[in-house]
Amino acid sequence: MGKKSSKVYILMSLSLDILMQIRSKNMAEAGKKSDYRGKNIKVLEGLEGVRHRPAMYIGSTSKAGLHHLVYEVVDNAVDEAMAGEANLIEVSLNKNGSVTVKDNGRGIPVDNHPVYKIPTVELVVTRLHAGGKFDKGSYAVSGGLHGVGISVVAALSKHMSVIVRKDGGIYQQEYEIGKPLYKLKNIGKLKGGDETGTEVTFLPDETIFSTTDFDFSILQTRFREIAFLNKGVKITLKDEKTDKKESFHYEGGLIEFVKWVNKSKEALHQKPVYFSKTEQGVVVDVAVQYNAGYQENVMGFVNTINTVEGGTHIVGFKTALTRALNEYAKKNNLNKNGSLTGDDVREGLTAIVSVKVPEPQFEGQTKTKLGNSEVKGIVETVCFLGLGQFFEENPTIAKRVISKALEAQKARDAARKAKELVRRKNAFSIGNLPGKLKDCASKKSDNTELYLVEGDSAGGSAVQARDKEIQAILPLKGKILNVEKANNIKIFGNDEISALITAIGTGVGEEQFNIDKLRYSKIIIMTDADVDGAHIRTLLLTFFFRFMPKLIENGNMYIAVSPLYRVRKKKVHYVYSDEELKDLMKKISGGDVQRFKGLGEMNPEQLWETTMNPKTRLLKKVTIEDAVHADETFTRLMGDDVEARRQFISERAKEAEIDI
Repeated sequence: MGKKSSKVYILMSLSLDILMQIRSKNMAEAGKKSDYRGKNIKVLEGLEGVRHRPAMYIGSTSKAGLHHLVYEVVDNAVDEAMAGEANLIEVSLNKNGSVTVKDNGRGIPVDNHPVYKIPTVELVVTRLHAGGKFDKGSYAVSGGLHGVGISVVAALSKHMSVIVRKDGGIYQQEYEIGKPLYKLKNIGKLKGGDETGTEVTFLPDETIFSTTDFDFSILQTRFREIAFLNKGVKITLKDEKTDKKESFHYEGGLIEFVKWVNKSKEALHQKPVYFSKTEQGVVVDVAVQYNAGYQENVMGFVNTINTVEGGTHIVGFKTALTRALNEYAKKNNLNKNGSLTGDDVREGLTAIVSVKVPEPQFEGQTKTKLGNSEVKGIVETVCFLGLGQFFEENPTIAKRVISKALEAQKARDAARKAKELVRRKNAFSIGNLPGKLKDCASKKSDNTELYLVEGDSAGGSAVQARDKEIQAILPLKGKILNVEKANNIKIFGNDEISALITAIGTGVGEEQFNIDKLRYSKIIIMTDADVDGAHIRTLLLTFFFRFMPKLIENGNMYIAVSPLYRVRKKKVHYVYSDEELKDLMKKISGGDVQRFKGLGEMNPEQLWETTMNPKTRLLKKVTIEDAVHADETFTRLMGDDVEARRQFISERAKEAEIDI
C-alpha cells in the first residue's frame, strides 16, 4: 500500500513557509529604489505570455498540466459531438511521446478569415481567444478552457501538426512553439465516403513540463466520463508503446454511468431514476440510484466538465431531492417523526447531475464550481418534477428509498446523542477540547497547524519537538475506524474520531460543516514510513474524503514526509526512499546507516529537523483531481466487496511501496 493506494491524487510540494521566505527576501530586495521607466514594461507578443506563465492557462506544469493539454484538444472534438456533428474520437499515445487526437466532425474551417485574412485554422491555433466557441451559431454549448484550448497546446508544444479534412480536400499545417512552419497547404483530396474531421498531433515541450510521460489510466478515467456524458459517442484510446487499447461507448448514457459507479456496492433498486429535460436553453440530465451503504456520492458536470466543488446545479438538485421525498412521505403517511433532512435523504445516494449551459460562469480557471444563479432554479424545478413523477410511477422504489432515509433519521438522532455524550466527556477538558490534544498557544487559525500523530510514543516526541506557538499535536491510538464500512452511530461514538472532529472544529456533514470554524490552517497527517503507517494514512484519508471533503478542496490537508534512513559520514544525511539511499551511498562511498522503523525512534531534535520544521520539512498536499475516480477507489479499497479489493490490489501491485 503506497503513495497511490488511496488514489486521492497527492501533489508533493515544499512547505509554503519556504516560499514565504523567498518572497520576503525578494520584497526586501525590492525595497531598494531603482529607475522605473517605459523601457521596463515588457509586452509579451502572441503566445509568449502562455509560455511565460503556463500555469495560468493549464493549472500547473506538473503531470496534471501535461494531461490538461490532451483534454483541451479532446474538448474541441467533444464540442463537435455535443453539437451533433461527430460520434467518433480517436486518441493515440505515440512512440515518440506525442499525442494524436482525431475526430469525424466538420473540421476546423480552412477558408481565409474575413478580418485577419489568414486561414481560419491558422488563426485558431496561433491566437488566444480565437474559436467557434465564441459564436453561438457554431456551438450552443462548449467545454474547454475558456476558448483558449488549442492555441495554448500549440504554445506549449515543441511541434504540432493539424490535418483538416473538409470541403473536398485534405489540408495540413505544422507549428513549432505556436509558430507556423509554412502556409496551410492542400495535401490531397477527399474520396467519396471519406469522413470530414480534424486530426491534431502535438509533442509537449520538456522544458516547460516536469514530466512528459502520459498516464494511460488518467486519460482512461476522463474519456470514460466523457463517453458516459455523451451517449452514442465512441472514444478510443491506444498506447503505441505498449499496444494497450480501450474503447468507451455507452448508449445508455447516465443510466449506465450511475450503475458503473455503484458496481462495487449493493444497489437498493436495480432500476435507476432517470430524467432529462431542456428548460430555458439549459439541458438537465440526471440519474439516481441508492445503495445499501452509508456514503453520499453526488457528482456534477457542466458541459462535460467535472465540477469537483459543485455549484448551483448541485444545490438545486439536493434541494429538489429533499423536497420530493418529504412530500411523497407526507402524502403517503410514511413519516411520523418530523421532516427528513438533506443528510437523511442522501445517505447511500449515488447521483449524476449533468447540465449543458450556453453561457457557464465558473469560479476559477480550473472550472470546479458553477456560479450561474439561474441554473439553481432551473435544475430544482426539473428535478422536483422528475423525481416526483418517478416516485409516483414506481411506489415500491419510493418506499424503499424513504425507508432508508427514515433509518438514517433514527441513526442521526442516535449519533447526535453519542456526540452529546462525547461533549459531556470533554466538558472537563480545557475549552471542551479533547484531553489528549496538546494545543498551540496561538489562537489565530491562519498560520497554525494540527499534527495527527500515530501512537502515544511518536506523539510524545512530537510534543517535545514542536513549535508550541503554532503547532498542535493530537496523538491517535492505533488504527482508526474504517468509516467506509460503519454506520453513523458507530462512527460518531468512536473516541478517536470524536476527538478528531472536536479538535478540528468545523463539524461534519454538509449541513453542519462550517469552514469558518476551522481551528488550524493545516491539518497534517504524520505516520510511520511503513505499511502500518500507510494503512493509518488511508483510513484517515477515507474519513476526511467522506465526512470533511471541503478541507481537501480548500487546501487544508497535508501529509508529512518522514525519512526512512539517517546516514552519517562526516555530516548527517536524511534519506526518504531506498532508491535515494542507493544513490547517496554511491555518491559518498558508504557510511553509517540507521533505519527509522517509526517516528517514535527519532529523538525530538531529529523529528523537528526532518519532519516538523517549516523551513526544512517536506509536505505532500492532498487534492482531489477526479471525484468519480476517488469515490471508486475508496469503495473498492475500503468497502465490503472482498473480490473488488483483491482485484484493485492486483492491478496496482507494481505501484506499491513494500516495507520488508
